[in-house]
Amino acid sequence: MSQSLVRLIKIDKTAAGRRLDQWLAQQCAPELSRARIAKLIGSGQVRIDGKPVLEPRFKPPTGGEVELILPPPVAAKPKGEDIDLEILYEDADIIIINKPAGLVVHPGNGNAGGTLVNALIHHCGQHAAAGFGLSGIGGVKRPGIVHRLDKDTSGVMVIAKNDAAHGHLSRQFADHGRSGVLERRYQAVVWGVPSPPGGIINAPLARDPRERTRRAIARNDAGDVRRAITHYTILRQSAMGDGKAPAACLVECRLETGRTHQIRVHMAHIGHPLIGDKTYGQAFKTKINLLPESVRAEVAAFPRQALLAAFLRLQHPKTGAIMEFTVKPPPDMQNLLQALAL
Repeated sequence: MSQSLVRLIKIDKTAAGRRLDQWLAQQCAPELSRARIAKLIGSGQVRIDGKPVLEPRFKPPTGGEVELILPPPVAAKPKGEDIDLEILYEDADIIIINKPAGLVVHPGNGNAGGTLVNALIHHCGQHAAAGFGLSGIGGVKRPGIVHRLDKDTSGVMVIAKNDAAHGHLSRQFADHGRSGVLERRYQAVVWGVPSPPGGIINAPLARDPRERTRRAIARNDAGDVRRAITHYTILRQSAMGDGKAPAACLVECRLETGRTHQIRVHMAHIGHPLIGDKTYGQAFKTKINLLPESVRAEVAAFPRQALLAAFLRLQHPKTGAIMEFTVKPPPDMQNLLQALAL
């Protein structure tokens, strides 16, 4: 099995006042490009004096030592793997699945296999005689992928089986239902109860400057700022609380835009993070003290953000038929709802 290659580079006076990615590219030329080094930095593969540096523009201190970790090469194309899929609908143009929590959508850093793409390649290979394949628009590592769900978010996804279907579906998702029929609704279990009980969160998102894998509410006009709008409605409120307000509620969120971690960031932004969200809800973990002692342990043990892609409406890319798909919460989320009397 291939192992990562580690290079140690002393930081000399040639690095003074220069960006880390720029200086490393010079040190590693021609083997590594500046773009490749920037990706390594962003994925935590570069350390200075033992501490990870995640910002390419960081200016390294003279006299230190850079540890550059080069992951082993991976296959250019994902391989099919026999992974169970819950298929809600399938024809020669699209597949609709109910993605389970814990399943990564496509291969990437740290996830060379065991992804939804690997499962789809295997599934479609078994049905090749029927003309079932996957579109290539998304590239070799994202065949058929029109949209994504976070690893620990479950729910409805559509996959394109050919380029024509992919293009049609991509236009629907880009429009977000403003002029078409596409609609996505999510269900989230959040701490507290938003006020008012329904509203619009209009807050642009950008990459968190302190941690590149996170998103944050944009505070300025940085280059990666993206418009982000979420419509929310309270569905049910927990009977548990401190006597003044319920400890949690079930919220339906409808996306007007589809940004990475949008619902999770937006709900935390208004003070009601998703239960189980270790990335955006850590500052609110004391809210568990509002619950009766008998249910605290079960809620504290919930292993992921409590988020379900519950509903998807779209237009079939070939027939034009309007199709709707609804899924129920998976068992772990049902148990959470029951524990919270939701």
